[in-house]
Amino acid sequence: MRRLASVLLILAMATAMTAPADAATRLTAAFTLTGGQGKFVVSNPGATPVTGWSIQFDLPAGVTVSNAQNATITQSGTRVKLTPAFYINTVRANGNTEPYSPTVTLSSPVQPTSCLINNANCDGSGDPPPPDAPVTATYAGSGTQGKFVIANNTDTALAGWSIQFDLPAGITASNAQNGSLSQSGRQVTLSPAHYNTTVAAHGTTEPYSPTFTLSASAEPANCRINDVRCDGAVDSPPAAPGNLRSPVKTTKTVSLAWDAAAAGSLPIVGYQVYNGAGLAATVTGTSVTVTGLTSNTGYTFTVRAKDRKGTLSPASAPLAVTTNNAGDDTQPPTAPANLRSTGKTSASVSLAWDPSTDNKGVAGYDVYAGTTLKATVPGTSATVNGLSPSTEYTFTVRARDLYDNTSAPGNALKVSTADIIGSGYARIGYFVQWGIYGRQYFVRNLDTTGAAAKLTHLNYAFGNIDPVNLTCLQGVTKGTTANPQDPNQGDGSGDADADYGRPMSASQSVDGVADTGWEKLRGNYNQLRKLKAKYPNLKVLISLGGWTYSKYFSDVAATDASRRKFVSSCIDTYIKGNLPLYNAAGGPGSAAGIFDGIDLDWEWPGSEGHVGNHIGPNDKANNTLLIAEFRRQLDALTEETGKRYQLTAFTPADPAKISAGWDLPEVAKSLDVFNVQGYDFHGSGSDNSWEPNRAGHQANLYADTDDPYSFHFSVENAVNTYLQAGVNPRKITIGLAYYGRGWQGVADGGKSGEWQSATGAAPGQFPDEAGTRGYGNLVAGVPGCTVRHDEQSVATYCFTGNGGQWWSFDDAWSIARKTAWLKSKGLLGAMIWEMSGDPGSLTTALDAGLR
Repeated sequence: MRRLASVLLILAMATAMTAPADAATRLTAAFTLTGGQGKFVVSNPGATPVTGWSIQFDLPAGVTVSNAQNATITQSGTRVKLTPAFYINTVRANGNTEPYSPTVTLSSPVQPTSCLINNANCDGSGDPPPPDAPVTATYAGSGTQGKFVIANNTDTALAGWSIQFDLPAGITASNAQNGSLSQSGRQVTLSPAHYNTTVAAHGTTEPYSPTFTLSASAEPANCRINDVRCDGAVDSPPAAPGNLRSPVKTTKTVSLAWDAAAAGSLPIVGYQVYNGAGLAATVTGTSVTVTGLTSNTGYTFTVRAKDRKGTLSPASAPLAVTTNNAGDDTQPPTAPANLRSTGKTSASVSLAWDPSTDNKGVAGYDVYAGTTLKATVPGTSATVNGLSPSTEYTFTVRARDLYDNTSAPGNALKVSTADIIGSGYARIGYFVQWGIYGRQYFVRNLDTTGAAAKLTHLNYAFGNIDPVNLTCLQGVTKGTTANPQDPNQGDGSGDADADYGRPMSASQSVDGVADTGWEKLRGNYNQLRKLKAKYPNLKVLISLGGWTYSKYFSDVAATDASRRKFVSSCIDTYIKGNLPLYNAAGGPGSAAGIFDGIDLDWEWPGSEGHVGNHIGPNDKANNTLLIAEFRRQLDALTEETGKRYQLTAFTPADPAKISAGWDLPEVAKSLDVFNVQGYDFHGSGSDNSWEPNRAGHQANLYADTDDPYSFHFSVENAVNTYLQAGVNPRKITIGLAYYGRGWQGVADGGKSGEWQSATGAAPGQFPDEAGTRGYGNLVAGVPGCTVRHDEQSVATYCFTGNGGQWWSFDDAWSIARKTAWLKSKGLLGAMIWEMSGDPGSLTTALDAGLR
């Protein structure tokens, strides 16, 4: 509301502005040519200084301008725009720009034509220029260097501004100076730094106007400042759609089509279809079928175009249509034949069939997946969207005639959607938010170790749940308590500083450019944005929950209302990027485009996890419904953006936990990937809880024949539970441990410590993490720990000797064996917990094994 009030105030002030100066007192620009050097001398004959000006002129075809001095230039075809340097942007009363008049180099010595200064003739002839807009944003970039100069032409300081503009598809903006950038698709938002947020009355942002770098030379389009056109002109709405017509009508439906409307100031994003005065449908294309009508009844339809700002066009000419009379025909059409698949993706199947016949004419076809109506189309082909990857569907088609008589279904067709990878194997790594502290593992390290080039997905861990509002929690910095047995350890905790508030130095930055500390997005999120720019095929997902942050999952999943509220908040925060303000960082859209989906890490529905976690008797059913709600709302967003968002989950290896919380066949309808726990089968916690008195493998591929426990954990046993439940293998990844679980005081027992007695957790990498070390720290930091391989169970461990330390982990050997196994099973790939443990060798081994 504050920005809206500011804009309204500015517009009100513009109404009260005095008339522009006449031709005798307005700026003029005189051009002189010496060889190939051109020079503009701008003069102000008036009695008051003039701030803000630019010159536009034409050159003959093929002539280019370059090497501007005291100005910047942009050229589009034959049209050139010259914007002054800040020190000549104000021309004194009865003065001119000498001795700093702008000069340019021309590729041929020619005179410019159609010269305008501030949209009036450069020689002062003709009509005076239009009145200054209250606030303008002038693009003064050139090539790949972008720049906006904001001018406040009112008598009151402008407090706050932001600019939105579009770039051509595939071009990105980055490296903002004197401001910060966020980009979602083609649309870019440019926000000021703290020192140029306010623009003085009759002043500009020079010499601190925001600049940025484009990935290729381009000219911004559809520029807006504070939701008003950057040139200050009044917005024009779209034109009314034309040629509204009804190609087909039945007893219950009317199909409509129209010609695309001409855009006004902004692109058209859709059309609203009205039945009388009521809104009947909103569509993005130029056709629709209005359903739910009554037989033999007259209706009047109109259509309005809608632009990106929501401005509606005038209504089209009305179209009167009377539905058919159901009593005029009762004979159904013939069943469609030869249903076949013509293509598929991970979320869609394209179908075609032979046409049906009917005595009165076929109106269209209804396409079913199982018993669910998925599409109604007028022709003999359809693409069914909103499907789940790696899932088999049975499709049938029924014909419907002009009187809504429906045929029997044609032949049934089974089609399985593609997986989310398409070909090859997934490599999914977790990046831990807190790794930037003691571990000193930054997003940059993913690049420098070579891991980012080998991963397909990166899961950012973790997002928390607000214990009061039961929404996704962001925008706080509150550490967990040191006591892992504190039932309130994760309540209200988060690290907005690490996420998007902390400035990164050049040595911590993916592109080597340090944060200034005034960007709207800093910290890990900004580095993820830079990493994605460097590796555009890398998918980044936000992971919600984890061991400490799963306490309130049962609560948010408990009712339909709570599920809808929670999912909506998570999508708003992470997918749409509307971060809460934190130390001047964040804000609407600040993180847009960073996350490509959501990873759910509820530990565990229906079972105990961290002490104090809420557990409910309906957790299993509610977990299914929560995952389905995430899929539903993400698919709804896809309808708006055209981008599909991925949905994955970290799922347990323990059959008891699977049984208590996971309806695998139902959940598989919504999930893209099951990241199956492939580690932590055995271990000793930092407080000597869990299994402190016996060393054992934490990540063995096969059940160990020497395992003394009643249930023999293994990757194979875990995966078999999912396969036996009917989960498609191309939805399953197996977890790899880039860290070790360790014990001390371990007896040799003639088995190099395997399954032998111990006295507790071994010293960890950090004082509060006894029993745990990252792989790189383990192999370098535990003297005398001889690495051994258990061939029968496929498990790696190291042992320092009788009474010493014993550690269980994955290494290049076990990764090679596991990747060969998962490929033989047709699985999707592997998941990694977590990336900071790898100096680079483990992910290299994983990549080699999955080729």
